[in-house]
Amino acid sequence: MTTTASRTPAGRATPPSPETPATPATRTARTAPLHRADGTAPRVLVVDDETSLADLLTMALRYEGWEVRATGDGAGALRAARAFRPDAVVLDVMLPDLDGLTVLHRLRAERPETPVLFLTARDAVEDRIAGLTAGGDDYVTKPFSLEEVVARLRGLLRRSGAASSRPDSLLVVGDLTLDEDSHEVHRAGEPIRLTATEFELLRYLMRNPRRVLSKAQILDRVWSYDFGGQANVVELYISYLRRKIDAGHEPMIHTRRGAGYVLKPAA
Repeated sequence: MTTTASRTPAGRATPPSPETPATPATRTARTAPLHRADGTAPRVLVVDDETSLADLLTMALRYEGWEVRATGDGAGALRAARAFRPDAVVLDVMLPDLDGLTVLHRLRAERPETPVLFLTARDAVEDRIAGLTAGGDDYVTKPFSLEEVVARLRGLLRRSGAASSRPDSLLVVGDLTLDEDSHEVHRAGEPIRLTATEFELLRYLMRNPRRVLSKAQILDRVWSYDFGGQANVVELYISYLRRKIDAGHEPMIHTRRGAGYVLKPAA
């Protein structure tokens, strides 16, 4: 069942119906998740003075795995855009201080590439044209379905290049990528050539980012050895990886003395 959000004739938000609560079920079909180029989640700024609508949108977008911030006025939207640096903005036309078109103009002056999706209760053709002519990338009229907003945002994020779906075979940690199918590895876009064993070691580290892995765990997973006098081979191959992965970059592979090794995005 589609969850909708609307306003009463007085312009106030209608609370969600008990029969159609905003839950993870509001997400339509399972679609490939979107990611930024560095592997992190897309950032979306929601600007709406109706708290109930903003909460519904925030919950739906977070269920997509996206990072979301919400604000209820134009001045707050401009401050949040500077601090949060969103990949897309959901912007209500009717705000208590600045109108949505004014906010759009100021956003465009600072972040011209950020796509903006207008929310409006006005469905007159001239109002829609005004929003798009002013630089808005798309619009949704109220009442709207959350699924439609999510779908429109996915399209905007893809078209702008801010985010894309990556194949399941692609592991991403910071600016380091590893394709399990093609066995291609890149750091900051530059290709890195690895031996078969180096590739397996890096794959294991990247499948467990920010997790400290002991030498015994690494031996068992990469070499299938029982722990017993073979720890030096782990140290040796970690040193090989560091020369190739971390050379000329902030280090990603770290030693935790007495515990093991951890791979995490560079600071």
